[in-house]
Amino acid sequence: MKNSLKTTFLMALMTILFVYMGRWIGGQQGMYIAFALAAGMNFFAYWFSDRWVLAKYRAHQVSEAQAPSLHRIVRTLSHKAGLPMPKVFVLPNATPNAFATGRNPQHAAVAVTTGILELLDDEELSGVIGHELGHIQHRDILIGSVAATFAGAIGMLASMARFAAIFGGGTSSSHDHRRSNPVALLVTAVVAPLGATLIQMAISRSREFEADRAGAALSGNPLHLARALKKLEMGSSHIPMDASPSTAHMFIVNPLRMDRWSSLFRTHPSTEERIERLTQMAYR
Repeated sequence: MKNSLKTTFLMALMTILFVYMGRWIGGQQGMYIAFALAAGMNFFAYWFSDRWVLAKYRAHQVSEAQAPSLHRIVRTLSHKAGLPMPKVFVLPNATPNAFATGRNPQHAAVAVTTGILELLDDEELSGVIGHELGHIQHRDILIGSVAATFAGAIGMLASMARFAAIFGGGTSSSHDHRRSNPVALLVTAVVAPLGATLIQMAISRSREFEADRAGAALSGNPLHLARALKKLEMGSSHIPMDASPSTAHMFIVNPLRMDRWSSLFRTHPSTEERIERLTQMAYR
């Protein structure tokens, strides 16, 4: 419940920031244009983001005959969660990782790498699949897509603002002198996308805890997922994935290399904290 309220608050904050940026750059008309832009991007994200991400990572759908153990786990946990059986995909990648995609439970897919199938036993894999089904159950894929789209739209508005500040000083509306100040416009153009990215990352982190809780419940033992996360963190550090930052939030563990500065933009809670929470759940 706490994480759900946090997500609602952060999404509201992202929306306010977006509307503010549109109004700052172009007044009421700019706000309407920005809203139309975001609506178009969200339409694409809702209908086509799953196909795009699966194609990007060269995922191929596998049948039950090709992956009987994986299908059995997905089918068992889907039934337990009260979800339709999602499509099952495998990524030809040695990095151990997994993600879920799809616009709703009726059009969902679970994708795992060849690396995770080689690394985890069935109990650990059940914890991972349960986590991904938790994302599907809670509509986190839609939430993440909308948050990422808003962040991208704010970034596009910021680029327009920087262009206006450098070449024209913004619009010249007599009733709003703020937009004629190129310095203020430039500062806004730098700060707003940074704030949007931080909000997007915070939303992603809060949803991971909820999905961990679901994974623990569906697999029947929180320690199954805890063991899996420990292995996945080590495996990802030894075999990093050539992943796009725009899709990093989808994976069960962050596929990107993180240094001290970039940890501010972490899409996932620290693996240590996730394991600690799962361990506490096991011994309550």
